[in-house]
Amino acid sequence: MSIEAPERPVQEHFPTPDEYAGLLSKRTRRAWVVQMFLLLMLTIAVLGLSILLFTIIDDSFGNVATVNQVEPEEGVVLAGLDPATTSFGDLGKDELVTALQAGINRNVGRRLEREQRFYEDRLVFEPQASWDELCASDDPAPGCTSSARDAGNVSLLVQEQVIEPDIIAVSGMVESLLNPAAFEEEVARDFAVNPEKYPDYTFDQVRFQWRAWFSWSFITSPASATPEIAGIRTAVLGSIWLVAVTVLFAVPVGVGAAVYLEEFAKPTRLNDLIQTNINNLAGVPSIIYGMLGLAVLVRALEPITSGSLFGTGAPNGRTVLAAGLTLGLLTLPVVIISSQEALRAVPGSLRQAGMGLGATKWQTVRSQVLPVAIPGILTGTILAVARAIGETAPLILVGAASFITQSPSGPFSQFTALPIQIFQWTSLPQPEWQHLAAAASLTLLLLLLILNGAAVILRNKYSRRIT
Repeated sequence: MSIEAPERPVQEHFPTPDEYAGLLSKRTRRAWVVQMFLLLMLTIAVLGLSILLFTIIDDSFGNVATVNQVEPEEGVVLAGLDPATTSFGDLGKDELVTALQAGINRNVGRRLEREQRFYEDRLVFEPQASWDELCASDDPAPGCTSSARDAGNVSLLVQEQVIEPDIIAVSGMVESLLNPAAFEEEVARDFAVNPEKYPDYTFDQVRFQWRAWFSWSFITSPASATPEIAGIRTAVLGSIWLVAVTVLFAVPVGVGAAVYLEEFAKPTRLNDLIQTNINNLAGVPSIIYGMLGLAVLVRALEPITSGSLFGTGAPNGRTVLAAGLTLGLLTLPVVIISSQEALRAVPGSLRQAGMGLGATKWQTVRSQVLPVAIPGILTGTILAVARAIGETAPLILVGAASFITQSPSGPFSQFTALPIQIFQWTSLPQPEWQHLAAAASLTLLLLLLILNGAAVILRNKYSRRIT
């Protein structure tokens, strides 16, 4: 008995050359439209990022109009030196302390010395007897235990308390470079039209100068209530401490959890539930993690996070450790998911080859799987750190200070961070604070670039070693 083959449908009509050319032209036009649309999206994205970067850089540099209560030359005179032969920048620590003594009243000096003393072996404003009594009390001044101020710190005090610079007008970088005379004319016109705005100054006192808001002194100077001398040293060190605690917690825990879920866990309902929750936690708003950190790390675990359990630290749990662990919890799902994807990308033949040679499951994972997955794991770490370093909401909840002059020295220190500093400055009305916020934003971008660059170098190093 023969089996008949099924009949194939007969093509009733083949396109003519003209019809085929029309179809091809239509498909080409459609592809061109899609390509142009995608190119337009790319152009919009690049343009938006370029505008953002240009705005930040433009506000980080420019001309300023400054009026000093005491000119720097007079500060040199207060130090007992001749301004004809010595500039303010050449003054040493002893001369700066002398100028500070001559320029401020004793009560202000005593307050400054109690915050941080000027010399290790002698006092400047505080009598020795009252100082000894203060340091022996139950609530000693910070200056009793802190190290002495350095020359840079004293110089900032002289500028803030004696010279008292006041920036009355600012200009952007592009405007300052293209037409600096227009800025000076605008300030002169404002003095002539609105003299009530400057009751204590005359136009002859105004100094026009180029100001690099983003500079090395800006990065290394502590925070200040005076925008002319304010810096971000405390915020930068706080961000670095937070990143260190976050990475030390999130990476080992995240990679360990990913290895267990991918290599050792059996497909049970419990493990499926855990995986689902991890995927959901990656999309939880950061402020929820802040509430978790406040309730658990700051309050419930205060003896640990404050350092009181170890006999040292802050008076409460609002410390670098609590904030770093909060950010670690925030980034943990991202580290776990990215590490799982990196482990899944490792060929199964590597596992089979290792176990076929007699290696145990753990030996195979440790010696064969993890080295191959490290580049992908580092990529996930980069994304996690990039998210953590820019977070603000959870840090506000766990107690980041909006203004603090003491740099963190350990995990139990009070802290602030660059995003908090930027947020606080942008909320102030004076235009000079906006320029400081732009310079701090540029610093944050550079810090991110450095961290990401280091991670990329490590990733490429491991990739070449595996190859």
